Amino acid sequence: MNSKELTKLVVSALEDVKGQAIDCIDVRKLTDITDCMVIVTGTSSTHLKALADSVQKKLKEAKQEVVGVEGRQQSEWILVDAGVVVVHIMLAQVRVLYNLEELWNFSSAAQGKKST
Repeated sequence: MNSKELTKLVVSALEDVKGQAIDCIDVRKLTDITDCMVIVTGTSSTHLKALADSVQKKLKEAKQEVVGVEGRQQSEWILVDAGVVVVHIMLAQVRVLYNLEELWNFSSAAQGKKST
């Protein structure tokens, strides 16, 4: 399964459990660690765990490896690593605080600029 198909699978899993403000960022030109970052907002720590569980379940059903899961204990930000796709499941206030979209979009904009 390529990264585009895997991203669609992850987004579908998040939509199934009513994930909010799902954003996908292509980071292939910025890092070798992953191809895509998916960022989603959950409404509570219980919702975050349900979102993470849904992603893991769909990945396993598709026979895709879950490399790791971090943050389930704190449940303000859960990271699900599926190799070529990394999923950031965050409470709204944590998402605003870290603002990953702007960080990675700034990085991609900086990469696209040519120095003169």
